[in-house]
Amino acid sequence: MSSSKTLPDTPLLIQAAWVAPMSAPLLRDAAVVCRGGIITAVGDAKSLRRLNPDAHVHDAGDVILLPGLVNAHTHLELSDCTAGPPPASFGQWINDLVQRTASVGDAMADVVKRAVEIGITQCLRFGVTTVGDITKQCMLTRPLLRDGPLHVISFGEIQAMAQRRSLLEQRFTAAADMSLESPHLRVGLSPHAPYTVEQAGYAKCLSFCKTHNRPLATHLAETPDEALFLSEHRGPFRDLWETGVNAWDDSVPKYTGGPIRFAAELGLLDYPTLLAHVNYCDDDELSILARGKASVVFCPRTHQFFQHPPHRWRDMLARGINVAIGTDSCASSPDLNLVDDLRLLRRLAPEVPAQKIWELATLNAARALQVTGSIGQLSIGAWADLVAFPVRTDHPLEEILEGTATPSAVWIGGLL
Repeated sequence: MSSSKTLPDTPLLIQAAWVAPMSAPLLRDAAVVCRGGIITAVGDAKSLRRLNPDAHVHDAGDVILLPGLVNAHTHLELSDCTAGPPPASFGQWINDLVQRTASVGDAMADVVKRAVEIGITQCLRFGVTTVGDITKQCMLTRPLLRDGPLHVISFGEIQAMAQRRSLLEQRFTAAADMSLESPHLRVGLSPHAPYTVEQAGYAKCLSFCKTHNRPLATHLAETPDEALFLSEHRGPFRDLWETGVNAWDDSVPKYTGGPIRFAAELGLLDYPTLLAHVNYCDDDELSILARGKASVVFCPRTHQFFQHPPHRWRDMLARGINVAIGTDSCASSPDLNLVDDLRLLRRLAPEVPAQKIWELATLNAARALQVTGSIGQLSIGAWADLVAFPVRTDHPLEEILEGTATPSAVWIGGLL
C-alpha cells in the first residue's frame, strides 16, 4: 500500500465508481468524505465535491468502496503457523498445536512478535481493518497492537481447569488489564472453551464484562466431543488433560445438557457474547440461541478444514441470530483472507444475496464485537476505515465474490 496523508483538519474526499455503505443501498459514482479519521458524509460524488470545495480529492477510479472488513474471530498469535493436511481428529490437532507453539521467555516474545506482524500484514493485504483477536499472551501481544494500524478487540484468553484452576486469578488479571487500551485497542475477555474453563471461571468473566461493559467471547460447540466431555469427562478432551498436559483431577464439575445449554444456564446467552464456531446445534438449541443476545461467528474455511457437517448459519440468520464471519487462525486456515471465506459461502449458498454475504463481514461482525455504528458501515460518525476493490461490471458485490481480486487500497482512519 502506498502512503498518503492529509492534515487532520483538511477533509478527504474519496470518490469511486461504486460505494457500498452496507447500512444503505449501493451507490453509483459516489464518494465518502472524512475528517479527523471520522466519516462526515456519504453520497453523490459531484454533490459532495461541490459541498466540500476545500477537501483533498482522491479519485479511486473503477473500484467499489466498502467499509474496512471485520474479521470477528482470529488468533493473530498463530499467524506464523501453517494448517497442513486435515488432522485425524480435533483433539490430535489441539495436542499438536500445543507442542508446536510451546516457547518460553525471550523465545516466546520473539515468536509472538513475528506472528502478530505476519497477521497484521495479511489483514491489511486482504482489506481487513478490524479484528476480534483471541489474545493469549496479553502482555506480549497488546503492546504490538496498541498503536495500530488495525482496530482490535483483544479478547484476553483464560484457561483454568482441573489442576490448573488455581491459575484463574492470575490469568484473569492479565486478560482484564486495560492499561494498554488506546483508540486502536479495546480489551475484552475470552474464557476459552467448556473443556478448558470451569463454570466458576465463566461466571467470573461474565460478571466482569457486565460490570464494565466489556466484550466477551468463547469457543462453543466446536466439536461433538464437548458434550461428551461436559457430561461424562470422556473423549479426546479428557485425554488431552491427562496425557497432553498431565493436569487432570476428578473435581471438575459435570454438565449433562450440552455446550449450548451450558452457556445458557451460565447466563452467557443473556449477554451479547461472541460464540466462536457453534458447528454442532440442533433445532432446540437453535431456539435457545434465538431467544438470547449472543452472536455466532462462523469460520467457513476452518470448518471445511476439519470436515465438519454443514454449518447452520442460514438457519441461524432466518431465526434472527446475528451471524458474523471469521477466519480463525492460520493453524486451521490457509491465510487471513476473509474475502475467501465469503467466497466459500457464495459457492455453498449461491441463493443468498451478495449484500447479505458481505454483511457477515461488516454490519454483523461489528455487532458481534459490540462496535455497531463505529465500524462495518460507511455512515456519518463511523470510523473512516475503507477498502477498495477493482471492479468492471454493474454487479460489483457479486463480481468480487465470484472472482479472485484483492484490494487496491485500504484506508484506516482516513489514511491510505
